[in-house]
Amino acid sequence: MSQRGVGSLPSVPWARAGLTVNDVVAWVLSLGLATLFRYDGDLDRIDTRGLLVVTVLACVLQLAVGFLVKLYQGGYRTASFDEAVMIAAVGLVVGASLLILDLAVHPSRLVPLSVPFGGTAAAVLGMVTTRAMIRGLLEGTARPREGARTLVFGAGDGGHQLIRSMMTDPASPYLPVGLLDDDPGKRHLRISGVRVCGTRHDLVEVARRLGAEVLVVAVPSGRASLYREVAVEGRRRGLEVKVLPELSELLAPGHISIRDVRDIDVSDLLGRHQIDTDIQAIAGYLTGKRVLVTGAGGSIGAELCRQISRFEPAELMMLDRDESALHGVQLSIEGRALLDTDAVILADIRDNDRVMSIFEERQPEVVFHAAALKHLPMLEQYPEEGYKTNVLGTTHVLEAAAKVGVERFVNISTDKAANPISVLGRTKRLAERLTAHYAHSVQGNFLSVRFGNVLGSRGSVLTAFTRQIAAGGPVTVTHPEVSRYFMTIPEAVQLVIQAAAIGRGGEALVLDMGEPVRIVDVARQLIEMADADVEVVFTGMRPGEKLHEELLGEEEVDERPFHPLISHVAVPRLAPGEVEYADILGQARDDLLVCADGDPHISSDVQSSN
Repeated sequence: MSQRGVGSLPSVPWARAGLTVNDVVAWVLSLGLATLFRYDGDLDRIDTRGLLVVTVLACVLQLAVGFLVKLYQGGYRTASFDEAVMIAAVGLVVGASLLILDLAVHPSRLVPLSVPFGGTAAAVLGMVTTRAMIRGLLEGTARPREGARTLVFGAGDGGHQLIRSMMTDPASPYLPVGLLDDDPGKRHLRISGVRVCGTRHDLVEVARRLGAEVLVVAVPSGRASLYREVAVEGRRRGLEVKVLPELSELLAPGHISIRDVRDIDVSDLLGRHQIDTDIQAIAGYLTGKRVLVTGAGGSIGAELCRQISRFEPAELMMLDRDESALHGVQLSIEGRALLDTDAVILADIRDNDRVMSIFEERQPEVVFHAAALKHLPMLEQYPEEGYKTNVLGTTHVLEAAAKVGVERFVNISTDKAANPISVLGRTKRLAERLTAHYAHSVQGNFLSVRFGNVLGSRGSVLTAFTRQIAAGGPVTVTHPEVSRYFMTIPEAVQLVIQAAAIGRGGEALVLDMGEPVRIVDVARQLIEMADADVEVVFTGMRPGEKLHEELLGEEEVDERPFHPLISHVAVPRLAPGEVEYADILGQARDDLLVCADGDPHISSDVQSSN
C-alpha cells in the first residue's frame, strides 16, 4: 500500500525528477565502480562497450519498473520502510536481469559476473541512503522550535509514532524533550533524536531537569494502575497530563498522530478497556429483524438503540415510560425527534395488558429488556416500587415475549444480583431466575447479562461527584474502603449485543471487569482533575450496601467457554407463580402485601437463594 505523510517530497515535477536522476546516477556509479574494483583499477582491462550496454540496460529497467510500481509518482513516503523495500525489490529485478544477460553472452562476458552482484547492492544502498538524507533534511526543516515542552511516557509503537508526528509537524503544539519507559531494554533508545531518560519512577526528576510542561501517556493499552500512578506523579510536578486513547478510538486506526492526544479522564484512571469482540461478525442476528428495547431512554437502553440501528434491523422499537427520554434517544439516532412515528412507544412495563398488546401488534423477534429501577437507597426506602417494576414488570415482558415467540431475549441485570442483600439486588436476582424459567419453557433463547457500575450513566457516582465538586463540595463517600467494579457504557452495550449471540438459554453472562476500584480513590482523582480544594466526607454505609461488590454468587461456577473475559453462570429457574413481594425483603413476613395478580405465598426455594 502506498503511503504519504510528513517527510515526503513535495508533489512537484522537479522533486520527482530529482529522484529519477538520482537513481540513474546510482546505477552508473555503482556499476562503474564495481567493474573498476573487479580489475583493481586497471582501466585497460575494462570492456567499455560491454559496461556501457549493461549500464544503459540497468538505467532503462530501473526507470521502467520504478514507474510501474509508482516509485517516482509519489506512491511512497520518502525513506519509509515501504519505499526501501520497493527499492530493494526493483533493484533485485534489475540485477537479476543484468546477470541473466551476462550469462547469455557466450563465450565472452559484457562484464565480470561479480559486477551485477556488487553493482546492484551498491545501487540499492545509494538510492536508499540518498532518500534518508533528503528525509532528514526535510524533517529538520519541519522540526518544531516552539511548543509546550513535553515528556512522553511509553517508547513502544504508540510513543514512536507520536514522537515522529510531533517532530515532523511545524505547527505541533508539543515539543518533545524526553521519553520515559519502564522497559530496561529501552534505556538507550532514541526516537527522532529524543532519548529515553528513565522510568516512571524518574518522572519528577526528569521533568524538573528538562523543564517539561506536559506529560503524554502513550500506552493505549495501559492498565489503570499505570495511568493512576503516572497521573499522580505528573500532577505532583505540575504537569498537564494527557493520554493516547485506545486503538479503537483513534481518529485514524493504525496511525497515531498529535491529533489523537486528549486529556486524561476518569475512565482511563479506572482502567476500563473495551473487550476484544468482532461486533460486526456477531451482530448479524439483528439485521433484518424486528428489535424491541425496553427502557430505551435510559443510559444503557439509549446506547443499545444507537448501536442496534447501525445493523439495519427491519424495525427498531424503542419503549419507555419517559417521553422526554424517548425524545432524546430518537434525536440522537435520527437527528430529529418529532415523536410522531411508531419507532417510539410510550408505555410502562408495569401495565401487563399494555405490554401484551404491544407485543401482539408489533411481533418483535429480538428483545433487550433494559427497563428497571436501579437506585439502591431509593429502593430500600420504597421496596414495593422496585418489586412492581423489576419483578412484575419483567414478568410482563417475559410473558409477552414467550407468547409471540421471541427468538432472543436479553435481560439486563446487575452485579448486585450476586449474593444479593439489597432490594435492588434481590429484585434483579428474581428477574434473572424468571428469565431462566422461560428459557426452559419456550423455544427462544432467554438469558441475562450482569453489569457493574456504568461510567457516565444517569445517577452514577461520577455524575454525583462531579456536581459536588462543581458546587464546592464536600464530596460524600460512604466508607473509606468501599470498592466497586466499573465499565463504560459502550462496553456494557457491546456485552449485551454479544450475549444475544453467544449466550445460552438460562445463563447469566458476567464480564471480567478487572480489579475493583475504591470509591474514595475515584473521588480524589476527580478532585485532582478539577484542580479543586474540596473535602471528602465519609457518611457511613447505607442499608443494603456491600463494602465490596461481587460478580458471582457463592455457588456459581466461573466458566468461560467462548470468550476469556466473559463468564457463563447457570441460573436456577423460578416460575412467576412462585414469586412474592416478601421475597425481596430477605425474610418472611406475616403482613405481606397481596400482589395484584395472585395470592400471597412464600417459596422456600426463593428464600433460601436470597
